[in-house]
Amino acid sequence: MTLHTLNRAPSDTALLTDCLRACSSGDTLLLIEDGVYCALAEQPIAWPAGVNVCALTADVAARGLDSRLASSISQVDDADFVQLCCEHARVISWY
Repeated sequence: MTLHTLNRAPSDTALLTDCLRACSSGDTLLLIEDGVYCALAEQPIAWPAGVNVCALTADVAARGLDSRLASSISQVDDADFVQLCCEHARVISWY
């Protein structure tokens, strides 16, 4: 299992596409920094099947997006982020 972290907005379509292609069932995709914009309900992103997609709570709050996230996106705090790093065999950062 891999933890993927994505820090770019959905406007960086090439990076987002590459990241989504690399995700496999059982992986987790954590949206951080401007990557949390990918979690907006109005974003037409087809998340890979079997991939847990979540967003870092502090980054969501810093951008005022609390009420705009898609219902399928869970939020995690910093302690959860550390736990995810420990639970996954590897971490890939998409910058």
